[in-house]
Amino acid sequence: MRSFYCQCGGTLFFGSVQCVACSRPTAMCPHCNAVRSMAVADDGSLVCDHCHRECRMCSNATQHAVCNRGVDAASEHTLCRYCRLNSVVPDLSVGDNLLKWQRLEAAKHRVLFDIERVGLPIVSETENGSADGRPVLQFEFRSSAVKPVSTGHADGLITIDIAEADSVHREQTRVEFGEPQRTLVGHFRHELGHYYWQLLVEPNCLDDFRSLFGDERKPTYAEAQKRYYADGAIPDWQDRFISAYSTMHPWEDFAETFAGYMDIVAVVETARHFDRTRVTADGSDFNQMLTAYRDIGIVANEFNRDMGLLDLVPEIHSEAVVEKLKFIDNLRLALQKEPV
Repeated sequence: MRSFYCQCGGTLFFGSVQCVACSRPTAMCPHCNAVRSMAVADDGSLVCDHCHRECRMCSNATQHAVCNRGVDAASEHTLCRYCRLNSVVPDLSVGDNLLKWQRLEAAKHRVLFDIERVGLPIVSETENGSADGRPVLQFEFRSSAVKPVSTGHADGLITIDIAEADSVHREQTRVEFGEPQRTLVGHFRHELGHYYWQLLVEPNCLDDFRSLFGDERKPTYAEAQKRYYADGAIPDWQDRFISAYSTMHPWEDFAETFAGYMDIVAVVETARHFDRTRVTADGSDFNQMLTAYRDIGIVANEFNRDMGLLDLVPEIHSEAVVEKLKFIDNLRLALQKEPV
């Protein structure tokens, strides 16, 4: 992630809604695609201090404080591009559902911002009028307190159990499943991995995928899932997989690897922005980017251990895992030549 700057010179961050230095309101300007300080016009609209164009706050910001993005003043929409992707939101009359939704949106917005920054497409009927048969990305945030909810992806629809936004529940689940990390950001990156398998891999490079990750038809997903939860990960999984869960099925291997790839891009680009590395996460040299990530991880892991926290970079990148990461990097590079 990167930081931004107020007209007063104060530092703004991705989730900023106000400059702490001068108290000026801030928003993610839809024209600059950056967090900017805003002047308030007489009619209540906002004028970006940087590009001087008008916008208004997303209605999820003004009504629920779950967003800090602006909407073009001329737009017919009241919600920002990211909030319009939601098809189901939690019942806000129930308990702490609003707080959980705020946490979910913060993670979703951060992940989608990185997704777009690396050049991956987000197919949305609200943006394009027609998806041309491609899976439309949508989000459902449902509560397992009402009825059982399975976090997952199906044909562009990503469903998240809002219980994942409860830190106690999430930690209990992390320990139960023996995961080195379990975060909201990680959930979104993983489920988006399933989305991009359907959008980019299945129609374009399925044979190459199968040669590297395995044949997703054999065994079936249901058979693989049953085996995994009965027997666990295969022995010595670190030799070929980025996580234990990756061993369940080729689809999960791809999704976990995709999430790991986005981890790398995000950390390296953040380090570059804050002048901690000269390596860029633009895909021009994946090996260089991976080396930078490992170097950053060594230091960050020790910082975390100093504070008694989990490692920032728990993965082991074997040669086989690196080849899978490169496969995903090549998907992105291919889009630069021939966009979806």
